[in-house]
Amino acid sequence: MPESTTARTGVTAAAVVLATTPAAHLSCADGTLLDRINDQLVLLPVRDVHLVPQGGGLGADLRGVAKIARICTGPVVLLTADLVAHTEALALLMEHPTRGTGALVSSDATVGPLRPPVRTTGNRVVAAGSSFHTVPDANATFRGVLQVSEADLATLADVADELAELAETGRFGPVSPIEVVDLLLVGLVRSGLPVRAAQIGRLHADRVAAQSAADLAVSRLADVDETQVRLDAAVKSEDGFFTTYFVSSWSPHLVRLAVRLGLTPNAVTGISVGLAVLAAVWFSAGTRNAQVVGAVLLLLSFVLDCVDGQLARFTRGFTPLGAWADGMGDRFKEYAVYVGLAVGYTAGLEAGDGGPDGIWRLAVAAMILQTLRHMVDFSFKGALADARRIGAAWSRSRRSLLESVDAERVAVPAQGVRGLVRRMDRQSLTRWAKKVIVLPIGERMALIAVTAALFNAKVTFTALLAWGALALFYQLLGRLMRSTG
Repeated sequence: MPESTTARTGVTAAAVVLATTPAAHLSCADGTLLDRINDQLVLLPVRDVHLVPQGGGLGADLRGVAKIARICTGPVVLLTADLVAHTEALALLMEHPTRGTGALVSSDATVGPLRPPVRTTGNRVVAAGSSFHTVPDANATFRGVLQVSEADLATLADVADELAELAETGRFGPVSPIEVVDLLLVGLVRSGLPVRAAQIGRLHADRVAAQSAADLAVSRLADVDETQVRLDAAVKSEDGFFTTYFVSSWSPHLVRLAVRLGLTPNAVTGISVGLAVLAAVWFSAGTRNAQVVGAVLLLLSFVLDCVDGQLARFTRGFTPLGAWADGMGDRFKEYAVYVGLAVGYTAGLEAGDGGPDGIWRLAVAAMILQTLRHMVDFSFKGALADARRIGAAWSRSRRSLLESVDAERVAVPAQGVRGLVRRMDRQSLTRWAKKVIVLPIGERMALIAVTAALFNAKVTFTALLAWGALALFYQLLGRLMRSTG
């Protein structure tokens, strides 16, 4: 194994390859499974590769992991050398923008010797098992790849040392070295660390123990188009109704085109802003034809606003500048269009107090309302994140690693209003209605385009104020319920 590899982009990680099983040396088209893992790591953001060889025993392997965790800077990825996986599956962990602690899991809950059970809630692993630890109500399986963030390396080292001591004193019984990464996941979950569940979806990631299993696993990889899976994953699954059905249903074709043209997400953002400015210019003319052209340009601008995020997720070209530019661009585009609409409405007319029919007052009111909605939304998200961090710090307590039956408290179904809301979320019609009522950006752009093309700016601003006020009330009510529940 080489001592280091060159990362493709972004923050690099150290990879710890656990060759604790003879299966690591099974043959495949590119040599051995161990060679195949090494070739894949070259394509991923990996800085250093550390090999934990076979023969040291469970305790020694765990001590080796603890030692590596204490000297590494940046995230550490632990993976087994008997793994046959799509490179894209590994990238779900190693190229995630947060570089946080996470585990590769599959919703296939068929448990086996190399598929320990886990229980996930949302995007979190809340319980993990091994041959020693059972998991009631398991709904997924762990696939042998674990990433630990830099902030959690000290906990990883402590957990590994504690597990090593238990193994060396025989407290685990006949647990074998091939379960090193399984035990580490158990320890991290029980230590209270939040562990992201990276779902492989249609991709494959399987550990194997024999040549026949290795051959079958390798052959299955060709059944999946990794590029298409990656492209599908680039589309947000929780977008608004208009975005989901009228934009994201065909925008991936534009993502492919952008990749072929070599466009960056920031370049697409710039084009989107330019189209919105042109829309504002056309709206400012005030004629019916100009209003229609402006509406078309605005919708194209919004399509590219979706494409820039999808392109960033597809290429994993995440940057703080890109995120800032995207957020600021959205606000600038929308408010520029407001100005263009107001100017167009007053074109050729004598401006009185607040413009004809008070159009400037309506425009400013729409801006203020939208700004207020963003303040409510973002301030609540920030407060919620702070509360979770503080709560985790207060409540974090490590459960015994010798406990054979997972004692993770099963969530009690929510009662009252919050329980009703959760049950309603399971209904497709209700879920989409809740998304539409908050007037997300897709619905706002569609509302502006349609009312401007068919009517005039006064109708546009009146509709934005009425729907926006309803959305603000709904947001405040929802925040209040979540804060007190």
